[in-house]
Amino acid sequence: MSTDMYRSILILLVGAVFTVLVPSQLLAANSNWPAYGLDNNEQRFSKLDQINQANVNQLGLAWWFETDFNRGLEATPIVLDGIMYFTGNWSVVYAVDALTGKLLWRYDPEVPKAWGKMACCDVVNRGVAVADGKVVFGALDTRLIALDQRSGELLWQTKTADTKKWPYTITGAPRIANGKVFIGNGGAEYGVRGFVAAYDLQDGEQLWKFYTVPGNPADGFENEAMARAAQTWNGQWWKFGGGGTVWDSIVYDEELNQLYIGVGNGSPWNREIRSPGGGDNLYLSSIVALNPDSGEYLWHYQETPAETWDYTATQPIMLAETMWQGEQRKVIWHAPKNGFFFVIDRTNGKLLSAEPFARVNWASGYDLETGRPVFTEDGDYKDEARFVYPSSGGAHNWHPMAHSPETGLVYIPVMDVGVEFATNNKTEYTWGEWNLGVEMDAPSTDSAMFLKMLIERIPKGSLLAWDPVQQKAACRWFCR
Repeated sequence: MSTDMYRSILILLVGAVFTVLVPSQLLAANSNWPAYGLDNNEQRFSKLDQINQANVNQLGLAWWFETDFNRGLEATPIVLDGIMYFTGNWSVVYAVDALTGKLLWRYDPEVPKAWGKMACCDVVNRGVAVADGKVVFGALDTRLIALDQRSGELLWQTKTADTKKWPYTITGAPRIANGKVFIGNGGAEYGVRGFVAAYDLQDGEQLWKFYTVPGNPADGFENEAMARAAQTWNGQWWKFGGGGTVWDSIVYDEELNQLYIGVGNGSPWNREIRSPGGGDNLYLSSIVALNPDSGEYLWHYQETPAETWDYTATQPIMLAETMWQGEQRKVIWHAPKNGFFFVIDRTNGKLLSAEPFARVNWASGYDLETGRPVFTEDGDYKDEARFVYPSSGGAHNWHPMAHSPETGLVYIPVMDVGVEFATNNKTEYTWGEWNLGVEMDAPSTDSAMFLKMLIERIPKGSLLAWDPVQQKAACRWFCR
């Protein structure tokens, strides 16, 4: 078999029943998918109804498209007027005729292959943003790049981070609103300090920058939000970078003119090493609301205080308006790694509800008065190894979820798997290497723990239909 056969392939299935439709019918306005989450609410509900229960069994292969490299594909394609724009691995961008699969143009940013070492989880990319005749994306080496939508020619590019000093990466899709491009970055495992920034859509000029964790106090704090956050850290955390990268979810709330960012894990993972003496370590594992015009901090809710399991809050953020205890509320629905489904008032960041949607043992629940989790001994691996649910991969990771207004349910791809955490007392930072401060699934002298590890590490996946009002599962389809 040729090498080409091993490359990643994008496949489109279209039911044979639809082949008689003319292109104008297939390219109706509601067939567009103009943004990462379809629209600013990021509920990902398509109104297309040509494929249904009656004809889904007639789906067949319409075309396939071969990308350049045999690596992961995570992009959500943008579809506009019959053209599909998407990224492959190594940040390569493609424009393809959505009806035929014909390549219209391709742009390779030529990311240095050596930089792939700095990507914690493969050289993937989750997509582009399209606006004002421009296709904008982030490259793995942290360049933000704008291309001409028609030709794919380079319009501008901006370096968003100092990669000579710190090993940042970009794998997430940018968002565009009000003439601004918003993008974060990755690299918390490698010891970076997370931030999100806004750039001018026309020329790529940086307009503002918001760090998610405080830097060295001796250098002064950029704003009051960083000064307050520093009070929740101990030791010399800045030597490890701190983490808190915004590597995926960024959502613009047009109604309230707020920008919500999901903040990632600490660097290193183990809080006992990065912040000896404790502390919540703001704004790790938080949803933070910013003024999109200035980058000014508005509010935050920390989903996992004292984060020490790689429980990021970077997973897809969904905006909704719903009746809650007899009152109409503007809310955020969020199903992050830590295994709890959150309902948060997006006007002020107040927690309304948090219920487990997967197997969880690091916390028994949340105190709605304080908004804090009730921690258990099962999650405390400071002095001895613990088998913790969910694993560092999370109960739900970057994979998109969707809400149907017809059923009222949120559909979530769920992972049910645990992992053994144990402290690794390595306290020296190593540039370009993972700095975690933990051992996972290390050989155990406890035979019972070892057997449990072997059995429980078998991944179990499911598609969960979750009622976000009743805060309980409506249905679950298992995959093994």
